[in-house]
Amino acid sequence: MSKNGIEDELRPTYDLQSLQVRKLGARRKKFCDTVHLEPDVMAAFPNTDAVNEALRYLIDVAKRANSLTLRR
Repeated sequence: MSKNGIEDELRPTYDLQSLQVRKLGARRKKFCDTVHLEPDVMAAFPNTDAVNEALRYLIDVAKRANSLTLRR
């Protein structure tokens, strides 16, 4: 039993820090929102914001290159 008198079925070996919880309702993420990066790519980025910033930059560069190509 735990401190509060409720029987605890969780084993101490469970890694609760890496547990992923699914959100319910309208703000729930869709399956396609998850992207799995290869280890070498993950090593280049410290966090999600850095990945998103790099991808947005790449999208901008691609759009600019595409608009230049269309003008010729």
